Amino acid sequence: MKLRLDLLEQLTDEDILAEVLANNHRYKPEPNFSKTGVGSLSRSSTEERAKEEARSTALFQF
Repeated sequence: MKLRLDLLEQLTDEDILAEVLANNHRYKPEPNFSKTGVGSLSRSSTEERAKEEARSTALFQF
């Protein structure tokens, strides 16, 4: 998959914040391994993936 860096120029801070908040409920702050000390993301459902795809498509429609 080729990363389209030209699309990044169109993103605003509000777009990024909205996407972060949309996925925030999946974040689990407990570390998976005691030595890492960092959290992880839980799996997303098919419905969540469809919503993410719709948001992504809506951002870059011309």
